[in-house]
Amino acid sequence: MSVSRDDVLRIAQLAELDVEEDALPDVAEQMSRILDYVAQLSAMPAPTNGTVKTFVPGPDAIHFRPDEVAPWPLAFGPAAFAPAFKEGFFVVPKLGQFE
Repeated sequence: MSVSRDDVLRIAQLAELDVEEDALPDVAEQMSRILDYVAQLSAMPAPTNGTVKTFVPGPDAIHFRPDEVAPWPLAFGPAAFAPAFKEGFFVVPKLGQFE
């Protein structure tokens, strides 16, 4: 696959890169080589010697964990880090406007 100078400029613009004018031919050639290599990899057949099984997701292949709702355990209780904790509640100062 051939990458043109305009393709390089467009890709550089999308990637917000500044490519020097004298580097454009080299970058275009390198990008063309990369795309050719990816095309070669895509064209390679999958191994069919029986050692590699193709994964096809489906109901038999998917195992869900049980849907259990439980509180996340704390490393230590709230009384350990609360400035004031009494009878299972946080103790906070009263606001003057609610007295």
